[in-house]
Amino acid sequence: MNNNISKHITFEEATKSNTATRLGIDNNPSDAIIETMKTTAENVFEPLREKLGPIRITSFFRCPELNRAIGGSNSSQHTKGEAMDISGINVTNAMLFDTACALAEFDQIIWEFGDSTNPAWVHISYSSTHNRKQILVAKKQGRRTIYIPYRKP
Repeated sequence: MNNNISKHITFEEATKSNTATRLGIDNNPSDAIIETMKTTAENVFEPLREKLGPIRITSFFRCPELNRAIGGSNSSQHTKGEAMDISGINVTNAMLFDTACALAEFDQIIWEFGDSTNPAWVHISYSSTHNRKQILVAKKQGRRTIYIPYRKP
């Protein structure tokens, strides 16, 4: 069995979670979700990797139990293998965000927290059936996270 999700993403990297390990959660996706993860990686991660060099994946697949444990949204695309959180290694997260926004196809790109010059990380998702091309900013409002349309400064 090929142990890679794509040319630059191993299965281990795509499913790794310190929280899952700590809580004893089995974070292994089904074969169907693995196929979705491969599609997501090929359509959004690999084009970014080609342009920007190495990119750190901080979260890709999260099973529903893990997603609940970290307080993720009930409708999180991470549970379907359609989303990943990424950070630049040799580029800023702002550059990663801008480059992602120029992709031909994506569902959502989210500037996750950070400040007005650099997100803490970038969330990017892809759907084989309904790419909305939404570009959003995540902000805390009290204890809730809200998502507002991104406006280029």
